[in-house]
Amino acid sequence: MYRRADAPETAHADVLAVCARAPRAVVCGESALALHELVDDIPAAVHIAVPRGSRRPTISCPPTVVAQYAARTFDLGVERFEAAPGETVPLYGAARSVVDAMRHRGRLGETLALSALGRHLRRSGRGGVGELQHLARELDALSVVRPAVEAVLA
Repeated sequence: MYRRADAPETAHADVLAVCARAPRAVVCGESALALHELVDDIPAAVHIAVPRGSRRPTISCPPTVVAQYAARTFDLGVERFEAAPGETVPLYGAARSVVDAMRHRGRLGETLALSALGRHLRRSGRGGVGELQHLARELDALSVVRPAVEAVLA
Protein backbone atom coordinates (compact mmCIF):
# COMPACT_ATOMS: atom_id res chain seq x y z
CA MET A 1 0.00 0.00 0.00
CA TYR A 2 1.26 3.44 -0.86
CA ARG A 3 1.00 6.26 1.65
CA ARG A 4 2.53 9.69 1.70
CA ALA A 5 6.13 9.68 2.89
CA ASP A 6 5.25 12.14 5.65
CA ALA A 7 2.22 10.12 6.81
CA PRO A 8 2.41 9.27 10.51
CA GLU A 9 2.86 5.68 11.67
CA THR A 10 -0.29 3.73 12.43
CA ALA A 11 -1.12 0.47 14.14
CA HIS A 12 -3.89 -0.01 11.59
CA ALA A 13 -1.87 -0.25 8.36
CA ASP A 14 -3.45 -3.62 7.47
CA VAL A 15 -6.97 -2.20 7.77
CA LEU A 16 -6.00 0.80 5.63
CA ALA A 17 -4.45 -1.47 2.99
CA VAL A 18 -7.51 -3.73 2.75
CA CYS A 19 -9.96 -0.82 2.60
CA ALA A 20 -7.89 0.85 -0.12
CA ARG A 21 -8.15 -2.33 -2.22
CA ALA A 22 -11.85 -2.84 -1.46
CA PRO A 23 -13.40 0.64 -1.25
CA ARG A 24 -17.02 -0.64 -1.03
CA ALA A 25 -16.19 -2.97 1.87
CA VAL A 26 -16.94 -2.30 5.54
CA VAL A 27 -14.72 -3.54 8.37
CA CYS A 28 -16.72 -6.10 10.35
CA GLY A 29 -16.52 -9.09 12.67
CA GLU A 30 -13.46 -9.60 14.83
CA SER A 31 -11.68 -6.63 13.23
CA ALA A 32 -14.51 -4.22 14.11
CA LEU A 33 -14.74 -5.63 17.64
CA ALA A 34 -10.99 -5.13 18.07
CA LEU A 35 -11.06 -1.55 16.71
CA HIS A 36 -13.89 -0.75 19.16
CA GLU A 37 -11.76 -2.37 21.90
CA LEU A 38 -14.54 -4.82 22.72
CA VAL A 39 -12.17 -7.81 22.57
CA ASP A 40 -8.55 -8.21 23.61
CA ASP A 41 -7.47 -10.49 20.77
CA ILE A 42 -5.81 -9.09 17.68
CA PRO A 43 -7.41 -10.79 14.67
CA ALA A 44 -5.11 -12.83 12.44
CA ALA A 45 -6.85 -11.36 9.37
CA VAL A 46 -8.76 -8.21 8.47
CA HIS A 47 -12.47 -9.00 8.38
CA ILE A 48 -14.57 -7.08 5.84
CA ALA A 49 -18.10 -7.31 4.51
CA VAL A 50 -19.43 -6.60 1.04
CA PRO A 51 -23.06 -6.56 -0.11
CA ARG A 52 -24.42 -9.98 -1.06
CA GLY A 53 -24.42 -10.33 -4.83
CA SER A 54 -21.44 -8.04 -5.34
CA ARG A 55 -17.99 -9.20 -6.39
CA ARG A 56 -15.92 -10.51 -3.50
CA PRO A 57 -12.51 -8.81 -3.49
CA THR A 58 -9.50 -11.12 -3.66
CA ILE A 59 -6.85 -9.84 -1.29
CA SER A 60 -4.01 -12.14 -0.30
CA CYS A 61 -1.86 -9.71 1.65
CA PRO A 62 -2.65 -8.74 4.32
CA PRO A 63 -4.72 -11.81 5.19
CA THR A 64 -8.38 -10.96 4.66
CA VAL A 65 -11.69 -12.66 5.43
CA VAL A 66 -14.59 -11.51 3.24
CA ALA A 67 -18.21 -11.93 4.34
CA GLN A 68 -21.29 -11.12 2.31
CA TYR A 69 -24.08 -9.29 4.15
CA ALA A 70 -27.63 -8.80 2.95
CA ALA A 71 -27.88 -5.74 0.71
CA ARG A 72 -31.01 -4.58 2.59
CA THR A 73 -29.11 -4.19 5.88
CA PHE A 74 -25.56 -3.71 4.60
CA ASP A 75 -25.38 0.02 5.42
CA LEU A 76 -27.08 -0.34 8.82
CA GLY A 77 -24.77 0.89 11.59
CA VAL A 78 -21.84 1.95 9.40
CA GLU A 79 -19.51 4.53 10.94
CA ARG A 80 -16.10 5.97 10.05
CA PHE A 81 -12.99 5.03 12.02
CA GLU A 82 -9.83 7.12 11.95
CA ALA A 83 -7.20 4.45 11.28
CA ALA A 84 -4.49 7.10 10.93
CA PRO A 85 -4.58 10.88 11.25
CA GLY A 86 -6.74 12.12 8.38
CA GLU A 87 -7.41 8.59 7.04
CA THR A 88 -10.74 6.97 7.83
CA VAL A 89 -12.22 3.60 6.96
CA PRO A 90 -15.83 2.42 7.11
CA LEU A 91 -16.64 -0.02 9.88
CA TYR A 92 -19.72 -1.25 11.67
CA GLY A 93 -20.41 0.58 14.92
CA ALA A 94 -19.93 -1.09 18.28
CA ALA A 95 -23.59 -2.06 18.70
CA ARG A 96 -23.86 -3.51 15.17
CA SER A 97 -20.59 -5.39 15.68
CA VAL A 98 -21.90 -6.92 18.92
CA VAL A 99 -25.19 -7.96 17.29
CA ASP A 100 -23.25 -9.49 14.38
CA ALA A 101 -21.00 -11.35 16.86
CA MET A 102 -24.08 -12.78 18.56
CA ARG A 103 -25.56 -13.76 15.17
CA HIS A 104 -22.32 -15.48 14.13
CA ARG A 105 -21.33 -16.83 17.55
CA GLY A 106 -21.06 -20.34 16.11
CA ARG A 107 -18.26 -19.17 13.82
CA LEU A 108 -16.65 -16.55 16.10
CA GLY A 109 -17.15 -18.40 19.36
CA GLU A 110 -19.71 -18.00 22.11
CA THR A 111 -17.07 -16.72 24.55
CA LEU A 112 -15.91 -13.95 22.24
CA ALA A 113 -19.49 -12.87 21.46
CA LEU A 114 -20.58 -12.77 25.11
CA SER A 115 -17.38 -11.01 26.16
CA ALA A 116 -17.94 -8.30 23.53
CA LEU A 117 -21.59 -7.97 24.59
CA GLY A 118 -20.64 -7.61 28.26
CA ARG A 119 -17.94 -5.04 27.56
CA HIS A 120 -20.28 -3.05 25.31
CA LEU A 121 -23.05 -3.01 27.94
CA ARG A 122 -20.62 -1.91 30.67
CA ARG A 123 -19.54 1.02 28.49
CA SER A 124 -22.92 2.07 27.14
CA GLY A 125 -25.01 1.29 30.22
CA ARG A 126 -28.71 0.58 30.03
CA GLY A 127 -29.01 3.22 27.29
CA GLY A 128 -27.13 0.91 24.94
CA VAL A 129 -29.72 -1.84 25.34
CA GLY A 130 -32.24 0.02 23.18
CA GLU A 131 -29.79 0.41 20.31
CA LEU A 132 -28.79 -3.26 20.53
CA GLN A 133 -32.43 -4.35 20.45
CA HIS A 134 -33.23 -2.02 17.54
CA LEU A 135 -30.33 -3.39 15.47
CA ALA A 136 -31.13 -6.97 16.49
CA ARG A 137 -34.71 -6.47 15.32
CA GLU A 138 -33.54 -5.06 11.97
CA LEU A 139 -31.10 -7.96 11.54
CA ASP A 140 -33.61 -10.65 12.59
CA ALA A 141 -31.49 -11.52 15.62
CA LEU A 142 -33.69 -10.37 18.50
CA SER A 143 -34.36 -13.94 19.63
CA VAL A 144 -30.61 -14.40 20.14
CA VAL A 145 -29.67 -10.97 21.48
CA ARG A 146 -32.50 -10.36 23.98
CA PRO A 147 -31.81 -13.38 26.24
CA ALA A 148 -28.06 -12.73 26.12
CA VAL A 149 -28.57 -9.08 27.16
CA GLU A 150 -30.90 -10.16 29.99
CA ALA A 151 -28.34 -12.71 31.20
CA VAL A 152 -25.47 -10.21 31.15
CA LEU A 153 -27.51 -7.55 32.97
CA ALA A 154 -28.85 -9.99 35.60
